[in-house]
Amino acid sequence: MCPPDHYDVDYVINPWMEGNIHRSSQERAIQQWQGLHDIIKDLAKVHLVDPAKGWPDMVFTANAGLILGDKVVLSRFMHKERQGEEPYFKAWFESQGCTVYEMPPELPFEGAGDALFDREGRWLWAGYGFRSELDAYTHVTKWLDIEVLSLRLTDNRFYHLDTCFCPLTDGYLLYYPPAFDAYSNRLIEMQVPAQKRIIVEETDAINFACNSVNIDRTIIMNKASDRLKQQLTNVGFTIEETPLTEFLKAGGAAKCLTLRITEAAIPHEIDRVAIESRVIELSGHLLDSGVVNRALDLVNEGGGSFQVLDFRLGIQKQSTSQAKIKISAPSHNVMSAIMSQLIDMGAVLPETEIRDAILESTIQTGVAPEDFYVTNIYPTEVRVNGTWLKCQQQRMDGAIVIDSTVNPATATCKLLRNLQVGEQVVVGIDGIRTSHETREKPKKEFSFMGSGVSSERRVELVVEQIAWELRQIRDRGGKVVVTAGPVVVHTGGAPHLAYLIREGYVQSLLGGNAIAVHDLENAIMGTSLGVDLQRGVSVNGGHRHHLKVINAVCGYGSIAKAVELGVVTSGIMYECVNHKIPYILAGSIRDDGPLPDTEMNLLIAQQRYAEQIVGADMILMLSSMLHSIGVGNMTPAGVKMVCVDINPAVVTKLADRGSIESVGVVTDVGLFLSLLVQQLANLVSPFQALSK
Repeated sequence: MCPPDHYDVDYVINPWMEGNIHRSSQERAIQQWQGLHDIIKDLAKVHLVDPAKGWPDMVFTANAGLILGDKVVLSRFMHKERQGEEPYFKAWFESQGCTVYEMPPELPFEGAGDALFDREGRWLWAGYGFRSELDAYTHVTKWLDIEVLSLRLTDNRFYHLDTCFCPLTDGYLLYYPPAFDAYSNRLIEMQVPAQKRIIVEETDAINFACNSVNIDRTIIMNKASDRLKQQLTNVGFTIEETPLTEFLKAGGAAKCLTLRITEAAIPHEIDRVAIESRVIELSGHLLDSGVVNRALDLVNEGGGSFQVLDFRLGIQKQSTSQAKIKISAPSHNVMSAIMSQLIDMGAVLPETEIRDAILESTIQTGVAPEDFYVTNIYPTEVRVNGTWLKCQQQRMDGAIVIDSTVNPATATCKLLRNLQVGEQVVVGIDGIRTSHETREKPKKEFSFMGSGVSSERRVELVVEQIAWELRQIRDRGGKVVVTAGPVVVHTGGAPHLAYLIREGYVQSLLGGNAIAVHDLENAIMGTSLGVDLQRGVSVNGGHRHHLKVINAVCGYGSIAKAVELGVVTSGIMYECVNHKIPYILAGSIRDDGPLPDTEMNLLIAQQRYAEQIVGADMILMLSSMLHSIGVGNMTPAGVKMVCVDINPAVVTKLADRGSIESVGVVTDVGLFLSLLVQQLANLVSPFQALSK
């Protein structure tokens, strides 16, 4: 222990210090520290460290280092406000005859504040997330020859492990689960039997009940609720409460004020759980695009830790930046989950660490090997026998199949249901790389395709930009696919979509049974779901109209036949038939009829959707949540998508794919189509302009 001769709250390096600068009473702090000291000295021998002026937090000796036998791992404090304590603690440890190990520079490790021995001497609980880096424990494992179990802290009130986690005699554990991520809580539950886990409530946690000193069957703490005291008493512990409120102002209590220097020996064979580390490289416009921030957030949220080894910022606006980052994780499974997401973002391994992809054979039709790599929308390459193969038929949520029986070998993205027995599937994360580069944009193109969702941006401006792009795609013989829901008809947008088809702006239509039924009802009977769209009122018997239309079209055998016979003379489906525009109608469980053209086999409908998307330059998604999301999942990067919906959640869902070629427009789809047609009618073709 270290007397609080110079203790005060002089700065803020944790949430408890906020609002408490110079508000601690020196007199009360000395009294409270002495009270704790007197209780402990009756149970154990107490050694004192001389306090040093100018270092008020030296009183918190738990952070001096981690000691086992005559070996000490000295703390490497994260904050400069405490780094001056290190030489004083080092000198004291050496005066006791200890061998002192020091962390590499800029690798934070805050001693027994984050590293807590199991009281049975079986392993070391290793906290990380705020003050200590996960990588530090690779050194601790080597120097102290002990198994490490890593726990990630997620609540900044509990910035050190000992603020929310207290191993007790006989394998008991006092802890506050909400301070940890899900993986850490599972690890705790795997290691400590339920009957020995004592969970504290938040009230006790913020009184630092877990920041206790445990000596044999005595637990010394600041304060505990009656419920917690009863729990501990029931399993044979004696509770000693001693007020430490002055030290809570700096974020510490009983455990923080002490460092146990005699830990249990390790008498048995150690089965180490190695911390896994990988190095990744990122390149591109890392700051402008926010890629670096997203990558580092992903690592933290996934339960890992990172260290930026190198970062080279582009000198000019058009220059790219490069980053080399070391990623560490507490287990192979956590590392695999993090790395697969980083690869999806475009991260690659250094050339010296690149290995061939690992392949496993499928042993059951439609079932991939357990650890198969899940594809995304971005162009993906697989390394096989030292050669990078570009994955064909790229789409989201598939597996990659390697065919080495042909020369050259091929890599193909396949849906799980299409996998056959004996096919070689890529597993794990080795030998995979993705590219986030988009296709070169045509010149004289509005740059409206930056990702974003907004209901506040001027719809007219966005529509003007989309109209310009549509005209360019049409004039160069490109392909636009439209996926539409029945809301297009309900909002009066059917004539406008029909115009787009008639004027050559649409090359394929995807939707459900409903878009066709309501369009045909409107064309034949002048209503949509029984509502007169001209007057906006329901008509008598209108609720039967859609069924009458379905019945009539079924009688003719197809939509095309109804058009041919003159039954349907206008509308979306009429224009599709007249201009030979392919349309795919995917059925669902709620469909009435359905129409004879509707494909009720979902798997066949999905396949036909995917066929229509091939070669698309743009996809217009018009107020159809399920069909739009389905189409989005099977569309590779590089295809521009415009999602229009009055519901921001639908637009956001499509934007979450991460495609930088997507734009979301939160507005009424009927209004959008009306404005779009107006803009197209006013536009002059680039080729017309050149001829003039």
